[in-house]
Amino acid sequence: MSHPNSYLSRLLPAIGIVFALSTPLPALAEGAHVAPVNINTANAQTLADALSGIGEARALDIVEYRKTHGPFEKPADLARVKGVGQSTVEKNLERIQVK
Repeated sequence: MSHPNSYLSRLLPAIGIVFALSTPLPALAEGAHVAPVNINTANAQTLADALSGIGEARALDIVEYRKTHGPFEKPADLARVKGVGQSTVEKNLERIQVK
């Protein structure tokens, strides 16, 4: 007869693996270092991935604005896009390029 804890001792590591695989990875912390993105050349998905507070729909608006009005001259120009506020621009200043 096996020891009553032997089954449990074999089961616990498997439970740990299942838990580890089912736990989502933490999102990037606000202010975490992300590679800069050129807002004049990046596609919508890249903009959404790189800029905090910019989702897919707003990123599409940025691309459409750029097509209609031409390239952005400075990061602050991003606030001209409807739905992109000055605070969003400010928290992304380190991530925005306009080369």
